[in-house]
Amino acid sequence: MTIGIGLLGLGTVGAGVAGILASPAGRHPLVGELAIKRVAVRDLNRPRPIDLPAAILSTDAEAVVDDPSVDIVVEVMGGLEPARSLILRAIAAGKPVVTANKAVIARYGEEIAAAAAAKGVYVLIEAAVGGGIPIIEPLKQSLGGNRITKVSGIINGTTNYILSRMADEGAAYGSVLADAQELGYAEADPAADVEGADAADKIAILTALAFGGSVPRSAIPTEGINRLDARDVGYAAQLGYVVKLLAVAENPGGAANSAQSAASQALDVRVHPTLLPKSHPLAGVYGVNNAILVEGDPVGQVMFYGPGAGAGPTASAVVADILNIAGIWAVARPGVAGPGASGAGAALDPLLAASRWRQCHLIDSAQTRHRNYIRLRTSDEAGVIGKIGSCFGAAGVSIQSIMQFEAQGERAEIVVITHEVLEANFRQALLAIEALADVQAVEACLRTL
Repeated sequence: MTIGIGLLGLGTVGAGVAGILASPAGRHPLVGELAIKRVAVRDLNRPRPIDLPAAILSTDAEAVVDDPSVDIVVEVMGGLEPARSLILRAIAAGKPVVTANKAVIARYGEEIAAAAAAKGVYVLIEAAVGGGIPIIEPLKQSLGGNRITKVSGIINGTTNYILSRMADEGAAYGSVLADAQELGYAEADPAADVEGADAADKIAILTALAFGGSVPRSAIPTEGINRLDARDVGYAAQLGYVVKLLAVAENPGGAANSAQSAASQALDVRVHPTLLPKSHPLAGVYGVNNAILVEGDPVGQVMFYGPGAGAGPTASAVVADILNIAGIWAVARPGVAGPGASGAGAALDPLLAASRWRQCHLIDSAQTRHRNYIRLRTSDEAGVIGKIGSCFGAAGVSIQSIMQFEAQGERAEIVVITHEVLEANFRQALLAIEALADVQAVEACLRTL
């Protein structure tokens, strides 16, 4: 049995996949049954990290999908189009798809899932979140008997590298970003990473899997690290915290609320820099590593940790999905038709289709509850802390700590950490504080766990 692979893209991840398939020795025996038949590239003359026969390279991606020798289409080209159209074209042709494209799945996952379910083919997405960390299949299968209450994670390696350096060295954001770009950890245009869009794509996918229904990707509140001041990273360390870019999907009511709301679920889904206590399981995740913490009933807390990006980890996840499809085909329908054939093989959940078992929506952010870190620039006058405390108290916001960190001339910096409070009340307090004559600016406002 030989299974033909059509590869859409031969960049970092595509070359990693090709490298695995070209060296099957010592790997799972099915790897030896996989053969790259066609590869779509943008430029035939571009130097490549892996040597493939020129005859299988093509600039016509549709021809790769349509080639009768291609049984499984592997999309690793990235971007929204033509990736979305090519995935749908493969499905329409009855060919299963493996993709690492979190942007397409976060935005068009339901459309793709519906097409896959109607055609009876597989679309597997393990590489779309967490690189080499297995998280998609555990959420779909291993943890399926749980009431998931929260999924939170560090799911962008670029920002975690930058924040780790800022914490360890006290370095400014801009200089560390430049280093990350030089080392290849950050793109020339790093906006998707540092502004939080990449993490928001990924948490949108995890939300659908964990809670049984999707939320609009465009509606997820998203804040990156591009405006983060090294001063706040330093103050956080002095207070016993580390700052991480956290992506969170949470059922605010916990397991009891989930049990009572089988048909519909209001969720708090967000991406933002967060102060984590140094004892928190995610606080020790450094460098380009990722980690995802799943909390559920009855499992408790389970953490998935490992390299979250790069050719090796992501290619590993892509090939795992290819083997998943190939293995089911080999066992269920040996020697028949192909891996996209309907029948026994179609029992495998195509993408997220079987996960859509209830309606989910985002809760009004004003009704969410969080702990908060606030840094204020104020006049260095007696009574200022008291006035700030009175504003919080009048709005029903309980304060964990309030302290003055630095005074220069007539200016001071005051840092406040609140207890968990209703977001509407917190916003009310901030408006009152900003109106105080002694408060010159709210310099930073971050979430805290």
